[in-house]
Amino acid sequence: MKQLTEEAIEQYIQSKVDVRHRVVSKIVDEVQKIIQRLTTDISNKDPRFQAISNSGIHNENMKDQPALLAKWSSLLQGKRPFHPSIQVLAPNQFLITIPLLGLSGYKEGQKRHWRYYTAHGARLMSPVRDPEDLQQWLEVEQFSKSLQQWHETDVNIEGDLVPARVLAVFRELVERSIVSCNLMDKINILEGFSSAVRVAVETSDYQVEVELTPTIEIPTCWPQKIKWPRCFKRWPCQEKVQCVKSFGFDLLAASNYHWHLSFSRAEHILMQGLDEDGGCRMTCFRVMRQMKEDVWCTGNKPILTSFHLQMVLFWTCEKYPHSKDWRCFRTGFLRLVQKLHKCVSQHFLKHYFIKGTNLLKYANTNDLDVVAGKLSVFLENPVLPLD
Repeated sequence: MKQLTEEAIEQYIQSKVDVRHRVVSKIVDEVQKIIQRLTTDISNKDPRFQAISNSGIHNENMKDQPALLAKWSSLLQGKRPFHPSIQVLAPNQFLITIPLLGLSGYKEGQKRHWRYYTAHGARLMSPVRDPEDLQQWLEVEQFSKSLQQWHETDVNIEGDLVPARVLAVFRELVERSIVSCNLMDKINILEGFSSAVRVAVETSDYQVEVELTPTIEIPTCWPQKIKWPRCFKRWPCQEKVQCVKSFGFDLLAASNYHWHLSFSRAEHILMQGLDEDGGCRMTCFRVMRQMKEDVWCTGNKPILTSFHLQMVLFWTCEKYPHSKDWRCFRTGFLRLVQKLHKCVSQHFLKHYFIKGTNLLKYANTNDLDVVAGKLSVFLENPVLPLD
């Protein structure tokens, strides 16, 4: 163990952080190629599901907007190829969004009086639960243009596009395409209690668990209920805010009844140019992520993922918006760890775009307390795990 000296920090980055980056980048490329092959076959079987790509542009809504395309291309110019559909939650835990086609011209919907059905379409006698802040219902009529297939009963119940049915159709396609693509030695479907489609992907280094999530990309508008940025905030700057909001949001089929709002493009844009002022925000984040994986929250299915750490980073950047706040690595890094410790101790982490949402609401509190204890020990004596 070594104290947070400049020499120790540099050594930790070279021996741990940079090595992790190279390994994970290699695994991402391998997984991307395998899933692209799988989803290409799926798309040939059912045109509602599109193959993932490298470009960062999937949906025809975005392709029809040259200005948006040019903006996205400029953001990625000179940078390593970005896989926008792949979110690395942990080195062996990925989320991959599968674009859904044939739905365009989105508009906000109105509430209806009843929406609860069995998987077979029969009405339930009592409500299950209302959507939370990060969730919403979705009607096919909310799109000005829609393929006839989205009106079929395999995905539609009385006008509602039902995530559970979309997932059921998608799971069957995945099973068939694994066989037709001869990928049985590369991909195995994982069983679970939820309707999510999870697979184990074999790579040259280790096995990765991947959740495949059908996704409607809506790059044409920002959700009306998302009041961001908050008043009188100096980070990010107004120009960055407009850029972020111009790329819209996504709706993920991630539960039985409700579509989940996702802001992966917005989050990626916020991470771009994070330290154009010469700060050390990104370095602090990468070291915090490495410490989380090595010390504070280890294991194949960590209770905290890179997504949670990214939310901690955004909140801390908003609280400390000035260049001078991020000149010293030790100060900036400990700020992040203190914020993480506070969130984990209180079992409460707000989503950056949806302030009322607790991202730790369903996390095991005992596991969170264990992580909080490790963070407390670190804050009492900040050292890096170096031999």
